[in-house]
Amino acid sequence: MYYQSLIPFIIYFIIIIGIGIYASRFSSRGISEFFIGGRQMNRFVVALSAVVSGRSAWLLLGVSGLAYLKGLTAIWAVIGYIIVEFFLFLYYAPKIRRFSETHDCITIPDFFEARFRDSKNTLRIIIVIIFIIFMVTYIAAQFVGGGKAFMANFGISQNAGLLITAGIILIYTLLGGFLAVSLTDVFQGIFMIIALVAMPVTAIIYKGGWNTITTELNNIDVNLLNLFSQPAVIIFGFIGIGLGSPGNPHILVRYMSIKDPSQFRWTAVIGTIWNIILAAGAILAGLIGRVFFHKLSLLPGSDEENIFVHLSNDLFEPFFAGLILASIFAAIMSTADSQLLVAASSIVRDLYEKVFNRNKKLSHKELIDLSRIMVFILVIFAVFLGIIIEDQILWFVLFAWAGLGAAIGPASILSLFWKKTTKTGVIAGLLTGTITVFIWKSITVLNNLIYELIPAFFIAFAVTVIFSYAGSGRFKTR
Repeated sequence: MYYQSLIPFIIYFIIIIGIGIYASRFSSRGISEFFIGGRQMNRFVVALSAVVSGRSAWLLLGVSGLAYLKGLTAIWAVIGYIIVEFFLFLYYAPKIRRFSETHDCITIPDFFEARFRDSKNTLRIIIVIIFIIFMVTYIAAQFVGGGKAFMANFGISQNAGLLITAGIILIYTLLGGFLAVSLTDVFQGIFMIIALVAMPVTAIIYKGGWNTITTELNNIDVNLLNLFSQPAVIIFGFIGIGLGSPGNPHILVRYMSIKDPSQFRWTAVIGTIWNIILAAGAILAGLIGRVFFHKLSLLPGSDEENIFVHLSNDLFEPFFAGLILASIFAAIMSTADSQLLVAASSIVRDLYEKVFNRNKKLSHKELIDLSRIMVFILVIFAVFLGIIIEDQILWFVLFAWAGLGAAIGPASILSLFWKKTTKTGVIAGLLTGTITVFIWKSITVLNNLIYELIPAFFIAFAVTVIFSYAGSGRFKTR
């Protein structure tokens, strides 16, 4: 084990836990403070947090691994979400922020219940079930990412690394709630930017310039620098990844948390710039990594998702390699902690408070204490699932991303922007999106044809519209 690389890693974790301690007083004031920061979050924090929480280990490990294998066509995997999230900042975010304040919505199920005056809690229960199914899978994939990084850098087992990752995320999420998660997102986002810029630049200089890199890539495989080396259907599937953003609640709650909704144009610019730099760094790391390690067999476990860690160990002295490793954990934690809060809020706020105790007045202390207990329980479930997982991070993240995007995305967009959307239509769309993702993924012919999110999203969208037309109801967006 390189003890020098462990030093910056430990310092990083001390800072993260320190932020959790700092935020603990604020987060303990009430459930709104614990889950959405009391709607008092700064525009810069929201811009970075919304972007970073959506990227996860998928970006640094998954996208860099994709670029290593497929080359420049990996760009299509990031273009979709960059464009979609720019428009979400501009148009979607202000609407859901204003509606959520008017109706005191703390969670996404709160929004749907208020929007359709669902006194029977049908929407709330369905959405919570969807969240739990896909978000625990998502969290488990982040823990697996941490385990892989520990294994590649320190030589310990993947499961041991998984447990360490889960433990640290648990500590500061329990302490600080949403404020701690958002503040650490900013710190971690800066960390990720530094790593994703420093590594490609250092590698290019080391190899003698970009021309040398491109020459060697062409010698390995001329298709690595071809944007259109993959079939059109695969490229379309990559672009379609962006359809998941309006359905992933750990992104959407960021929009609900901003103090001043008039600042979303500013956050759109900053968030998009951040998204572009992060994506470019991950793709360049994968491409350049192919020059350093021509064959997959040269990577630990012959796993392309280890290219980011292995390249950093090859380029940097142990101390700086430790900083790069910390950036991977920044990506992992910035998503896992957000998802833990969303999943916990779904159980505590949406089930315990609003369904099982709907006629009781519960104290803030009881709800906060129960929220922390649920975070702990969810971590335990995710750890067990992570130990079982044998497939790649990219696969599990994209499956969970698809499930949330196809189920929640069409329903949330139509609910905000189409006045004729009805409760019946939304229920039909939620169920259709969820079921379609599972069916599409399980049928080999369909799974090989195109990414399951794309057909599931559009089918759910169409079903929501059809069933809404068949029903009745009027709504004016505030």
